[in-house]
Amino acid sequence: MYNKVILVGNLTRDIELKYSQGGMGIATSSIATSRKFTSNGEKKEEVCFIDITFFARSAEIANQYLRKGSKILVEGRLNFDQWVDQNGQKRSKHSVVVETMQMLDSKGGGQGGADEYPSQQGQPAQQDYQQPSYQPQKPQSYQKPSGQQMPNSSSIPVIDIDEDEIPF
Repeated sequence: MYNKVILVGNLTRDIELKYSQGGMGIATSSIATSRKFTSNGEKKEEVCFIDITFFARSAEIANQYLRKGSKILVEGRLNFDQWVDQNGQKRSKHSVVVETMQMLDSKGGGQGGADEYPSQQGQPAQQDYQQPSYQPQKPQSYQKPSGQQMPNSSSIPVIDIDEDEIPF
């Protein structure tokens, strides 16, 4: 079986970052995607809102660089969440667990190209970049994912998360 989702869209709210008891970052937000089509000669647009979750280092990077309205590409897996609400009703929804992300906002508000962000190895992409002073403790079982180099690599980090790192 294969479970892979690829979405390009804009964040509908700021990233909300929390840490597990083991010290792993867990960030949530949602992304809006749209498609345009013509029906009976009338142009229409359909918008879809999807909750997304980032884990580990990608959660921290998302929190640091992404804001409401940020354009991103995410790759991940579809997840089915179930819970019981305050009224005792069973509730459920689908969401996407992000495995890879690329930040697509253009630098300088429309000059073309993608923003320059520091690489995973901590090498600054811009001279004025400073490493954040707060570094959360990583759980002992955490292993830093190895970065992927894309052909014609840009300075946008590609972040992979192994399924072993995700707490469910």
